[in-house]
Amino acid sequence: MDNLTHSLVGWALAETGLKNRTRKGLAACVLGANMPDIDVFFGWAPWAPLAMHRGFTHGLVGGVLLMPPLLAGLLWLLDRWQARRGAIFRSGLPMHAGWLVALCYLGALTHPLLDLQNTYAVQLMSPASARWFHTDGLFIIDAVVWLMLGLGIWLARKRGRAGRRSSGRPAQAAFGGTVAYILLNVGISQAAGSYVRGIAFEPMEGRPIPEATRIFAAPEPLAFWKRDVIVRWDAGGTITYQHIAYDPLARGPRPASPHVSANITDPLVRRAIASSADLRDFLAWSQMPFARLERQGCSAVVTVGDARFAGPRMVGSFTRRVEVPAC
Repeated sequence: MDNLTHSLVGWALAETGLKNRTRKGLAACVLGANMPDIDVFFGWAPWAPLAMHRGFTHGLVGGVLLMPPLLAGLLWLLDRWQARRGAIFRSGLPMHAGWLVALCYLGALTHPLLDLQNTYAVQLMSPASARWFHTDGLFIIDAVVWLMLGLGIWLARKRGRAGRRSSGRPAQAAFGGTVAYILLNVGISQAAGSYVRGIAFEPMEGRPIPEATRIFAAPEPLAFWKRDVIVRWDAGGTITYQHIAYDPLARGPRPASPHVSANITDPLVRRAIASSADLRDFLAWSQMPFARLERQGCSAVVTVGDARFAGPRMVGSFTRRVEVPAC
């Protein structure tokens, strides 16, 4: 998810009343909710799980277990430094190290749980496993989540300034509403996947029946109930991709694009993979890779992309091009 969403989730978590448990409580929730994205600064790292975005720092070991105490330690050191300089803390709260660590853990836990909701996916078991997990519950930027959390935070702070008891209830309601909204969307994506798996193919003599071996049900940016279902079909080792539009409110067959060959086993594509470390890194991330060939005399340009991000607005950011000899 985008970092505004992560920040709003951490902020709403703090406004439920948790920020009053310790000094720096709000900072612990908001920074903890964003902390795993520190991996964007380590793309150069020689250790693959750290260099991979949504890898080690988004996993249960790195992002959830190891990093929160580091953040808590930095916030505690900042607080000590401020206190030595005579800072006056307007909240009037004492510093409670135990609660500071707990809030950093709570904030950090929200990050992989949110990123799990979109088709980019996360490596929850990194570094033990490079497997990607996803539930396809949200588009990467969701205005409904922004609205619910933003309204909850605003009402909670307004009540707090007015000195009203139970000022955290609007944030609690917003947090609960967001969870219910995500669960609804996950259910729609599960229904979309079930629809695709239930598609019947008429057997053709000499040809294997295609099997859906990977499905991503991408939510639409604004029409959250609609899905662009990207399917990887495997028919006896021949891999193709297809986009199927799914709308639970519509009746009748869902529109589907033609099958497109993955073409990833072509000898020229294999030659390009062997010659380019950048392409190999891309394929380590890509879960639905496809290749296109453009022959130009005794050379060929191999373009490798990911079927999840093959739309005209995104394809430029999610492709790699390598030129290889073809003669």
